[in-house]
Parts: sequence; C-alpha cells; structure tokens
Amino acid sequence: MSRVIETHEINKTYKMGSEIIQALKSVSINVDRGEYVAFMGPSGSGKSTLMNIIGCLDSPTSGTYILAGKDVSDMSENELAEIRNKEIGFVFQTFNLLPRATCLENVALPLVYAGYSRAEREEMAFKALENVGLGDRTKHRPNELSGGQRQRVAIARALVNDPSIILADEPTGNLDSKTSHDIMELFHELHSKGNTIIMVTHEDDIAHYAHRIVRLRDGLVETDKLNPNPTRGVAAHV
Repeated sequence: MSRVIETHEINKTYKMGSEIIQALKSVSINVDRGEYVAFMGPSGSGKSTLMNIIGCLDSPTSGTYILAGKDVSDMSENELAEIRNKEIGFVFQTFNLLPRATCLENVALPLVYAGYSRAEREEMAFKALENVGLGDRTKHRPNELSGGQRQRVAIARALVNDPSIILADEPTGNLDSKTSHDIMELFHELHSKGNTIIMVTHEDDIAHYAHRIVRLRDGLVETDKLNPNPTRGVAAHV
C-alpha cells in the first residue's frame, strides 16, 4: 500500500505574549492510502494542530511533512493552497456552506480554483451529490436542508476533486445521535470505495467507526492502535 502521509518529528510552537506554547512535540505518524484513521484527544492535546498541518492549513515549526510524495514542510502559502486544493477534501463541523448558493454551486466551488469549465464543474458536482444520496437536491439551498443533508453536501464538496485524503474535523459535532450515525455510515461507504479518511473527534463512540485510533495528549502521540472491531450498523438516509 502506498503511503499518503508521513510526518517526521513534527514540532509546533506558538508564542502567546511572553509564553511559548508547544502544541506538538516530535510527532511522527504515517498513513497509507486507503486507511481510515481517527485522531482523538482532549482539548489542548494537539489533535487540531496536527490536523491543520496535515491539511496544509498550517506549517510545522520544525520537522518534515511528506504529502502524497511531496515535501510540504517549507512550501509557500500559494504552493500550500495549490496542493491543499488538489490533494485534500475538507469536511467541517459547521459545514461551511455558502448560504445563498445552491447545493450544486457549493459542491462545485473547489473546481473553480482548479480551472475546470462550467460544464465540467456542474457534471462533477452532480456526480458527487449523487454519490452521497442527494442527486435530487441540486437546486436546494442550505437552509432548505436538514443538518444531516447539509453535512452530506459538505462531504460531496470534499469528494468532488477526487482528493488523496478526506479530512473530517468533528464531522458529527453539530448533529443529533441518529444523524451522526447516518453520516458515519456514509464515511464507512466512502472508505469501502477506497477513500483515505482522517477524522478528528473527541467522542469515543465516533472514533470507533475508524479502523485505527491515534490518541494524543499534551502534544504527544499517547497510543496508535488498530481498531479490531470498527462500529457498523444499518445505513439510513439522512
């Protein structure tokens, strides 16, 4: 299996006034293509900082980060933006959808920056919406959808570029338990089709849908274990 993420001795420090905060301390993690990994840990553990570095939203203070064979540790902002748009699909807790845009327009947004024609964007966005069970909602706006449907639109947007990695930050944080279960079922389906998924969560029951759980504490990897019995259930449409 080819490796999609390699971090070597990643450190991240922040200066807050006169105080130096070390958010990550020599973190080395590898993720192979097709893996399904959860980053877990309490607030302040470093999981969000690690996710931001993996997502090319932030750079390490020291150490090396190889994404899909490219060293991104010292890339410029423009280079980071380019590789981020090409290699990573983001799913956020707050959905981050444009309220006045239709589902199709929201999903097609990453393709604008990638230089596709309008016809290509619409075709690819429609296919991505079909893949998450929302092919009949293309012209709806976010306020016409349930929370679960909005998260499905966000997942379709993350998938539309066919990225190396889907990065999900607390993807069920704003959803009730039944809808959360349905969304996690969708992630299971995406993983079974070959997608690499990295999820950040502080919830044990959500983390247990993943096949590998990395626990962080105080900026260090506390444990990194395979999950022998990932949670599964009967999928239901949201």
